[in-house]
Amino acid sequence: MKVIDAEEQRWFLFEHQNILYLDANCEHSFLGYSYMIELNDTELNLYQSKGREYLNRLSHDIHYSVPIAKGSQSVFKGRDVTNQFSALAIEAIEKWRALK
Repeated sequence: MKVIDAEEQRWFLFEHQNILYLDANCEHSFLGYSYMIELNDTELNLYQSKGREYLNRLSHDIHYSVPIAKGSQSVFKGRDVTNQFSALAIEAIEKWRALK
């Protein structure tokens, strides 16, 4: 896994095995959390055409839809892969920061 791009305090874009993942920095009430999703075909197309502007909007939409909340109707609910990739993501971020 490697960091492709990032927006400080908002999101990281990762690539792993030719798949892109957006890790949005979110909070709900007193709880801060990461919510990582695999970009689907529609999201990939929008990212390719609109770039970082789209990722800013997508991370905003994830954050404000509160997909972790009980009873949430978020379109992102059920797409969280954070637990599956957290160790790889942390390692990738450490390598990326060391190169900055």
